[in-house]
Amino acid sequence: MTHYSGGPYGSPPPGPPGPGPGWGGGWAPPPEAPKPGVIPLRPLGISDILNGTFAAFGRHWKQLVSIAALAYGAALAVTCGAVALAISGLTDEFQEIESALRASDEGRLADPLTTAAWTFGAVGIVCVLCLLLATALTQAASPAVLQEAVLGRPTTFGAVWSRAVRRLPAVLGALLLPSLGGLLVMGLLMTGYVALMISLVERRGGELANVLAGVGLVGGLLLVPLAIWLWVLFSLAPAVAVFESAGPMRALRRSARLVRGAWWRTFGITLLVMLMAMVASSLLQIPFSFLGMFSMIPSIGYTGSNEAAALQALTSVGTYLLITVLGSFITQVVVTFFPQLATGLLYVDQRIRRENLAPALADAAPVPPQRQY
Repeated sequence: MTHYSGGPYGSPPPGPPGPGPGWGGGWAPPPEAPKPGVIPLRPLGISDILNGTFAAFGRHWKQLVSIAALAYGAALAVTCGAVALAISGLTDEFQEIESALRASDEGRLADPLTTAAWTFGAVGIVCVLCLLLATALTQAASPAVLQEAVLGRPTTFGAVWSRAVRRLPAVLGALLLPSLGGLLVMGLLMTGYVALMISLVERRGGELANVLAGVGLVGGLLLVPLAIWLWVLFSLAPAVAVFESAGPMRALRRSARLVRGAWWRTFGITLLVMLMAMVASSLLQIPFSFLGMFSMIPSIGYTGSNEAAALQALTSVGTYLLITVLGSFITQVVVTFFPQLATGLLYVDQRIRRENLAPALADAAPVPPQRQY
């Protein structure tokens, strides 16, 4: 181990000066960190994380977009199927409700409304589960891509898909605790809001509505800081579950240890990337909105036959829906993957800072860069 000797504090280290005139005697600058992939293998700054996020998405956007299309497409198909089954199964209830409303018989509304409420409640649960599974799959795909992007290694859709599917249960389990915290806050706020509306607008509910409004709104607002703290504390858990093949509880504990002492930095960078993704998605949505509006112009004032007018209207509406869905999907990809890729790079950054991971990453690169000391 080399110990410092010679020269006052702040002076150049002892040794022969390098060539070149000027202040500083031509001392050689410190060597640059190796960069086999999308980030330099050293503690990362904000610019490194942002550049690495864009670079990782640029190199592997085909794999990420394909996985998002499969995940959210399957979730949408299952949700639409559940809604269609619910509607077809409630035909008798809808007829009973319509008949009771026409007869102004409120007593007959209780049973069909209760059945419809339970049915659509089950559909809502199916929708939430499908969305959670799709989100967990994309959360697993992002670190799977980063494992190769950081090292500068190529990858394929099949490799990313296989890795993401294998780690899906662990990532899903790691997402449950922060999700439950957010759902609890939303449930309290919605309960308080509904109770407040019943109390103020409908003039019903009495003291119970006032109590529920107070407990829901005050309790929800008080729990918001705790929910945000837990969300940031466990934000690295999906990356841990994929990078380290960890189970859900180990991933949560590991994330808490890595974030501890860097909570505000993790929160600030994550929030910045999320805001950038939201702004970018809003800007991307603008041209699709204009294209959708223009697609409806041919059907306005169409003077052909009734059949031709109907066909023209159907074509315009179909084109509008197609453009809208495509724009929504593209913006969803941006909002989904950019924060996830940035979070994965934050995980790598924390391990470089705390565990000196950079030499191991350099050795794992396809052509290990020459180390400079």
